Amino acid sequence: MTTCTFGAKAPIIERIDPSFWYAGMKDASLQLMVYGRGIRDATVSVGGDAVRLDSLVRLDSPNYLLVYLSTGGAQPGTVELTFTQGRRRQVVAYELRPREKAGSERVGFGIDDVLYMLMPDRFAQGAGHKAQVPGMNAYREDRTQPSLRHGGDLAGIREHLDYFTELGVTALWFTPVLENNSPDDGPASTYHGYATTDYYRVDPRFGTNDDYRRLIDEAHARGLKVVMDMIFNHCGFEHPWVSDMPSRDWLNRPEWLPGHDRRDDKGEVHTAEGYLQTSYKLTPVMDPYAADVDRAETVDGWFVPTMPDLNHRNPHVMKYLIQNSIWWIETAGIDGIRMDTYPYADARGMAQWMQTLDNEYPNFNVVGETWVTEPPYTAAWQKGSRISPIGNSYLKTVMDFSFFDKLARAKTEETDGWFDGYNRLYNNFVYDYLYEDPTHVMAFVDNHDTDRFLGKTKDAPRLKQALALLLTVRRIPQIYYGTEILMNGTKEITDGHVREDFPGGFPGDTRNAFTASGRTPAEQDMFQWLSRLLHWRRGNETITRGYMTQFTPWKGVYVVARRWHRNTVITVVNGTDKAATWEVARCAEILDTNTTATSTTAIDIPTGRTFDLTHDVELAPREGLVLELQ
Repeated sequence: MTTCTFGAKAPIIERIDPSFWYAGMKDASLQLMVYGRGIRDATVSVGGDAVRLDSLVRLDSPNYLLVYLSTGGAQPGTVELTFTQGRRRQVVAYELRPREKAGSERVGFGIDDVLYMLMPDRFAQGAGHKAQVPGMNAYREDRTQPSLRHGGDLAGIREHLDYFTELGVTALWFTPVLENNSPDDGPASTYHGYATTDYYRVDPRFGTNDDYRRLIDEAHARGLKVVMDMIFNHCGFEHPWVSDMPSRDWLNRPEWLPGHDRRDDKGEVHTAEGYLQTSYKLTPVMDPYAADVDRAETVDGWFVPTMPDLNHRNPHVMKYLIQNSIWWIETAGIDGIRMDTYPYADARGMAQWMQTLDNEYPNFNVVGETWVTEPPYTAAWQKGSRISPIGNSYLKTVMDFSFFDKLARAKTEETDGWFDGYNRLYNNFVYDYLYEDPTHVMAFVDNHDTDRFLGKTKDAPRLKQALALLLTVRRIPQIYYGTEILMNGTKEITDGHVREDFPGGFPGDTRNAFTASGRTPAEQDMFQWLSRLLHWRRGNETITRGYMTQFTPWKGVYVVARRWHRNTVITVVNGTDKAATWEVARCAEILDTNTTATSTTAIDIPTGRTFDLTHDVELAPREGLVLELQ
């Protein structure tokens, strides 16, 4: 975008979002959010015939003007936009770029993949990192403080791409990388990335937009996909929309903001009468008997006082956010989106977003964070759900918090004959008939918002059997960074204790866990065990396409089988703290379907141990096996 101005008092356009767009989109409607002092009253003309001015929307603030264009049939090039106000005139050469590929050619992540989730601030720091970036609100990097910035960046991730391929994961999910320009609040900061202050700019502490694209390109060259974490529900308090709201209904419940109720000179936000906090209860969104007050608290309440809640019932807000997601797909080449706090946002607005993306990118994938631990609730959010009380969400993939919750309980319980231990996980899968597509459900044993699976322990056997199930059941699996080297921690003091730095990712680290020599024997054993399983899973149609059969836990042992053509994989876990016996004859039906000559011989994939399945199998306490029939 280039501009030229005429007249002594030419209107100053400070910014246009998006700064460029793409020719050849299925949706020909383009919204330009133009920002500049007094720009609201300007008139606009468009040069040429390829692009048409559809409408101008003059908002409450005098400093915004929404320009709606129709780009149908336009070719790549520049469009001349003239803004006039009296004798003042400014001409903008707005760029329409060519698309790198058709929307149908953008293939998202799926059940063939294993996602590795990491926090850029906590993973690794690249060469040349600057501890202070000019122009940002006050912050400091201090690795001794769990809730301040630690200085990880995109360059650090890029320098360790070979680590991911060595481990065997196929996709990377970074917590948000966009600008979070909120000042530190004592010992706290927005290092996590969930308080966006610029939807079109990578946080400069992580790098630039070009650095982000370079990282994605180099990941693609290694066969790794990249999933972008987005937040539509709320923005950061320092977003310009807070200090200069485009319209009175741009935010939900903004009436407490004027005057002294904004952030003070010490960086603190003081709430006042009129402030509405979300209840964090997501069930009213789906509850057929929900009271209006309960539903409003969930959807319209602010997540925290420093994260203003966006009003998705305002069509201009929703158009802005939809375009932003498309812009990042086209500009950065991301392979998927993880949408934060999905049910907190307006369901109709989010359905519009998903329907638009699905129309433009039919093979793309989005996973929504749907944090309720009951399968019916989660299933109702999936695209095409026949049980949803709120209509079609068009959301392809949902997160299986039920799997996480049941597993977190099972790991500390003795598996009995009815309800406890791995009976909980068995009962999670019982309800897969509620999902329109169980292969579009993402499961995990922990993430950045939960206690780490290991808690305060280093209990590798429990972790191995949890991962054995995660990587062989009918789900898209997600692994949290550091799990492969037994990183542990709990949230009881602060979230920062489950988001610790990866050892060896930062200057001055005493050891480098990116290398075998830098890991302890226990860490190396865990890494090798998981790596063997991950590499075996890659391209394994028995796991990604196969039928699933589960057996009710019997005498403490839980068995899940996957079968595809003549191939059979059996995951066996001892859900007790004592030795147990897998009575193989009880699972004869899955063995009889295998017609290969040596169908009674199986190899445990992570260890290479061989088992003769004409005999019962003795299991150590909390042992897990992934057996492939030979």
